[in-house]
Amino acid sequence: RTARTGSSMASLVAYDDSDSEAEAEPAGSCDPAGQVDGASAVVRSHRWDFTPDSLDRTDAGAQPTKHEDPAGQRLPLVRLWRNDPGSCPSQRLQWPRPEPEVTFPRSQPPRPSLWTSQAPAGHVPLAAARLKQVKPPWGACDPPEPSFCARTEPERPGRNGSPLQRKRCEDCVVPYTPKRLRHLQALSAEAGTSENAETQGPSGGRPPAPLCVGPQVSEFIQPYLDGQHKETTIPKKVLFHLRGHRGPVNSVQWCPVFAKSHMLLSTSMDKTFKVWNAVDSGSCLQTYFLHSEAVRAARWSPCGRRILSGGFDFALHLTDLETGTQLFSGQSGFRITTLKFHPRDHSLFVCGGFSSEMKAWDLRTSKVVRSYKATVQQTLDILFLREGAEFLSSTDASSRDSADRTIIAWDFRSAAKISNQIFHERYTCPSLALHPREPVFLAQTNGNYLALFSAVWPYRMSRRRRYEGHKVEGYSVGCECSPDGDLLVTGSADGRTLMYSFRTASRARTLHGHTEACVGTTFHPVLPSTLATCSWEGDIKIWH
Repeated sequence: RTARTGSSMASLVAYDDSDSEAEAEPAGSCDPAGQVDGASAVVRSHRWDFTPDSLDRTDAGAQPTKHEDPAGQRLPLVRLWRNDPGSCPSQRLQWPRPEPEVTFPRSQPPRPSLWTSQAPAGHVPLAAARLKQVKPPWGACDPPEPSFCARTEPERPGRNGSPLQRKRCEDCVVPYTPKRLRHLQALSAEAGTSENAETQGPSGGRPPAPLCVGPQVSEFIQPYLDGQHKETTIPKKVLFHLRGHRGPVNSVQWCPVFAKSHMLLSTSMDKTFKVWNAVDSGSCLQTYFLHSEAVRAARWSPCGRRILSGGFDFALHLTDLETGTQLFSGQSGFRITTLKFHPRDHSLFVCGGFSSEMKAWDLRTSKVVRSYKATVQQTLDILFLREGAEFLSSTDASSRDSADRTIIAWDFRSAAKISNQIFHERYTCPSLALHPREPVFLAQTNGNYLALFSAVWPYRMSRRRRYEGHKVEGYSVGCECSPDGDLLVTGSADGRTLMYSFRTASRARTLHGHTEACVGTTFHPVLPSTLATCSWEGDIKIWH
């Protein structure tokens, strides 16, 4: 067998001295013992791969040249090409580089790149980062590989063209990355590359920026500040369509200070509340990320410089708009659905929500001063009466014997129940509204009508006057009176906004402005024909 191998090698060496263009590379090198080193032969055949087609496409004037390596072994005859690498007859044709070759032990075959099609964008395995610096001798003539997104494409088998490399790719084991981890890394990479990414919640580590409000009064509001409010006219068309919330808008409220009443406050289920210039430009002045859950209720302070907000994260925040600082923060112990300032003492407010009790807070001491308990599960709305000595609460009680729990009148100072025999029908009342001139209040009911009640004891309901035609259907649809008291406005679960005459209970106008439930409506306190509405689809419309 050794003699046969020696004779074959002698014939190959003799064939190497000929001028034939179809030359063959020896399959291996022979050591003194007559054994062939197969691994080195495979690598050598990959680096010096010459074909007859590549040799025929050389320049006509080029002469064959013989080269020898430092060990004295003769290399195959080739015809040199131009200095331009682009004229290389084959991408596999390349000379050995002087840089040292990277070898791997046979016992541990090297792992290929872990950039596979299964890895999400932005996912960089640790093993891939370590092997990224290793540059094997093959593929040195290939164009450089992309370093991020393009590496997620699967590798093509014919790109490198090496049987040894394909064999190593087949033998490797790609470490498994859990699906949950891949999903989180993909989301973090997407959030990092987004140009419009906003910091969410208190974890952002930055206080809200001060609200830049000019000292001048809006030119549209200035003519109405000197005299009494004129007669309210019915709005007909949309003035502004405000888009910015990424969740349902729960409520809207104009600034109570007439000189700054161009500002509109909106609360949303997207964990934010916003302040808009809804009279001059329709632009968003500031967005506040103070809550980690939905913001269900927020109110302007009577001075117009602060906003009190409460959400489903049990948190209460009083934010100063001029400085952007939080003047008060507290934990209510339940999810907040409604809160109201005391009409006389503006340092006091009452909040309620998913609890059997309501709490009265004092902003000066940041403590709860009173607690109002009832055998209910949720408080839907709170309404202070004239002087603030009494207030009403509507609850979620709707059973047959719930006549004493649907609407309850409370004494603010003693926390005693004044009356619990107010509404005797089997419907809950998601919102309450006080008439600006008459001693009456309105209750929005899930019976798809507005009920009228007396605002003084014994708080009787009017049997002759009922405002019907809209739909509630379980939404927290709000209602309100116009500043002059002649019109009532309410939303509807089908997206409509309906206005009624207070005296005759007849329908004055129906506005078709939203595709989903219209849950908030409010008249401008100064402008006679301006109305703001919000819907469950997340938009706000200003009507004129």
